Amino acid sequence: MFTSPASGNCLVVNGGVITPGLFDAVLLDRDGTLIEDVPYNGDPDKVRPVPGAREALDRLRGAGLRLAVVTNQSGLARGLFTAAQLLAVNARVEALLGPFDSWQVCPHDDSVGCRCRKPAPGLVEQAASALGTTPQRCVLVGDIGRDMSAALAAGASGVLVPTPVTRPQEVAAAPYVARDLPAAVEEILRRQAAVVPAAPRRAGTVLVARSDSAGDVLVTGPAIRAVAAGAVRVVLLHGPRGRDAAALLPGVDELIEWPLPWIDGDPAPVDPTDIHTLTTRLAAVGADEAVIFTSFHQSPLPLALLLRLAGVPRISAISDDYPGSLLDVRHRAPTGVPEPERALSLAAAAGFGLPPGDQPTLRVRTDGLPPPPARLGPPGYVVVHPGSAVETRACPPELATRIVRVLAAAGHRVVVTGGPDETDLTARVAGDAGLDLGGRTGLAELAAVLAGAGALVVGNTGPAHLAAALGVPVVSLFAPTVPYGQWGPYRVPAVRLGDAAAACRDTRATRCPEPDHPCLTAGIDPAEVVAAVGLLIR
Repeated sequence: MFTSPASGNCLVVNGGVITPGLFDAVLLDRDGTLIEDVPYNGDPDKVRPVPGAREALDRLRGAGLRLAVVTNQSGLARGLFTAAQLLAVNARVEALLGPFDSWQVCPHDDSVGCRCRKPAPGLVEQAASALGTTPQRCVLVGDIGRDMSAALAAGASGVLVPTPVTRPQEVAAAPYVARDLPAAVEEILRRQAAVVPAAPRRAGTVLVARSDSAGDVLVTGPAIRAVAAGAVRVVLLHGPRGRDAAALLPGVDELIEWPLPWIDGDPAPVDPTDIHTLTTRLAAVGADEAVIFTSFHQSPLPLALLLRLAGVPRISAISDDYPGSLLDVRHRAPTGVPEPERALSLAAAAGFGLPPGDQPTLRVRTDGLPPPPARLGPPGYVVVHPGSAVETRACPPELATRIVRVLAAAGHRVVVTGGPDETDLTARVAGDAGLDLGGRTGLAELAAVLAGAGALVVGNTGPAHLAAALGVPVVSLFAPTVPYGQWGPYRVPAVRLGDAAAACRDTRATRCPEPDHPCLTAGIDPAEVVAAVGLLIR
């Protein structure tokens, strides 16, 4: 890696103290993002900033964010310009756009197979280290898919600013798309501010609600920890499908399990007696306030009504629908925001923020996990989880079987996991190439298995979020029925595979609308999975 001299010293962020919000640093691609793309440019006189670049960067500097440039410059290896010319071009960029805290440059071409050339994560990792932070506290702004892939593989956030050379597939696969650099900066600053309470509060007993699947409960974890940091006692209302995940969340003092017919995907009829019993149970909590967490397509208002009847004096929720007197804090959140941040923004609107030192990452308690099966062997194996509660998000069995065989042939120890109703699936997928743990991995047992994994290969389903909570890299076989930027593995190294522009994109379909699941079967080669695992396992 070629490192250009920075304009200033790369100091530890705020003397080693993590700044409030989501990010410490913004990393920026150079050509096409900061300046107009002149192929293999070695002439400082040809440097032209993109419109609004200086003003946008000054906004980031004014917000206390550190800036780094991360750029592929294979022209150096190809002899198309010299190191001195590269430095002169970079110096001209700084003269026009202001100082950067670090420059990270990859001089190699693709034939070298280095770890620093995007889409590999090396430049992101090196920039974060130079700035005294971690990739998870960085956001990368770039103009092509390689930039976004490098960000995800490092565990950083990504914002794509397309140019005429950006391919449609790259736009479809990006976690977030902004029309230009100033708009990207506006979104970064909005996200940064949204999770920090304007007026932090203390509270006694707070009832938090998140009734849905295990994955939904897990992605709400950071927001629940934020509430717990300002509350004496936290009671979590959850549904039957979220039971095991709720039991793993830090910051929760008491659990209440109750199926909510306006949330559950396969609800029983509304029973007046059941609703009365739930209202009585909620009143018994004696909550000083409540925070209702939902997905963007769910309504908090039926539960808010019950909480009013239970005597809860202060209620906060996200609601697009008019809530009347049901909510004291009616929060709005834009669509497409990562679900953990969406929930954190509601907690902040209610007056609760994460305490110093607690990162906005998913987290689970590991102290009470059962021991992993002895036959797993030492850590470093690859877990393949083919199933999902939602058909469209599961890896097709034929593809999963091929993935296991190719991974094993590449020298990986492969473990196949699944629930009690997936034993036939896991036996088929594992074959004689993988260790079959189907039916023996409830959520706590799966967490114990994942804790020793080098990587998880999985669709967009709950175990992906469990892996993120354990810091385990994810090869995400992501069916695009829901947005990746909203539901992809959060702040953990990941590689996204699959056809992001497939016909099922953003349909929220629970059954595949196309024969043979083409977004995965036609969009993924098992060799890509092997390459992704190799990139993620360190």
